Amino acid sequence: MKSFENYIPTRLEFGSGALDRLSTFKLPGKRALLVISNGKSTRSNGYLDRTLKQLEKAGIESVVFDKIQANPLKETVMEGAKLAREKSCDFVVALGGGSVMDASKAIAAMATNEGDLWDYVMFGSGGKKPFSRPALPLVAITTTAGTGSEIDSGAVITNPETNEKTAVFGDSLFPVLSIVDPMLTLSVPPFYTACQGFDALFHSTEGYIAKGANPVSDMYALAAIENVGRYLARAVKDGSDIEAREHVSFGNSLSGMMMSTGECTSEHSLEHAMSAYHQSLPHGAGLIMISLAYYSHFIKAGACPERFVRMAKAMGMEDAKEPQDFLAALKKLQCDCLVDSLKMSDYGIVPDEFEKFAKNAKSAMSFLFSCDRIPLSDEDCVAIYAASYK
Repeated sequence: MKSFENYIPTRLEFGSGALDRLSTFKLPGKRALLVISNGKSTRSNGYLDRTLKQLEKAGIESVVFDKIQANPLKETVMEGAKLAREKSCDFVVALGGGSVMDASKAIAAMATNEGDLWDYVMFGSGGKKPFSRPALPLVAITTTAGTGSEIDSGAVITNPETNEKTAVFGDSLFPVLSIVDPMLTLSVPPFYTACQGFDALFHSTEGYIAKGANPVSDMYALAAIENVGRYLARAVKDGSDIEAREHVSFGNSLSGMMMSTGECTSEHSLEHAMSAYHQSLPHGAGLIMISLAYYSHFIKAGACPERFVRMAKAMGMEDAKEPQDFLAALKKLQCDCLVDSLKMSDYGIVPDEFEKFAKNAKSAMSFLFSCDRIPLSDEDCVAIYAASYK
């Protein structure tokens, strides 16, 4: 049996209505920087007011920072960190989706560390310095089911100056408390429900075929694939289906646990290059676009065929016998979620960019390529982009 490490120092409170119990938990400070997106939904759906009331009930003062983009930018992180220092905030509350949680982790880190965020990025043009001080404590309240960021120690941020979308890591970036209330996902529109759900799914499909897969990451990955793969289409079809929302939210958190005990693969690197150059492209949509060609490449190369069969069964294809059955299950899920016709060209992507994407992916997030069972060449990356292009 492979060796593994299972270190997830986050208290996870899962269940419908969990947000309304926030004030009953031990919170890590007295003055919070409450981070939300630059959109309207957190306010219009009442989630901000409910969170502020819970914090007030717990005797916590709050400062709201409402500037986080869908693919969060370095300069926004630095602005949030500056505000946290100026207002003497001693912890951070992330209220939103994966982008808000990732940005909040980076804000919490830069509120206590000197210099620029990119000084601490270990890849591409990053300064490759470790954080010298622990981040401010973080409380994560997720309003989507997509990234698993509420229960891992990484944060993905974009640097528009270098067109790099990559990650910072650190044990102090684990949230101390995560609230996963599936009721908060009821307001997510169908398209974004699908995009976020596929992001959660691919974290675990990647983790299951990764070189570093181990007994505990396999356990989390298969359970995540089962919960997302069998319930996502229902959540897309009927956003008020709370049972489906609960299963997808659970699968999302399990994918975060998989990332904390295992590893993703180069599929995420390939997509990050796309959305680094095309800010309007939702991360999950980009993953959907390249997924069939990506997994087909590894199946044709003979990588872990039995694992592809096992994933197909987890997604509901009980009679799966061949690795290609996973592709059939994945294609069916994309059709059922009405995202099978997504086009790169709709987001301004052109084939002339594929070589640029490949080089960017191998630089900005090089570490994920080392997790592949079979190495991908630049030419392989370009071929995956080309096969996915519409």
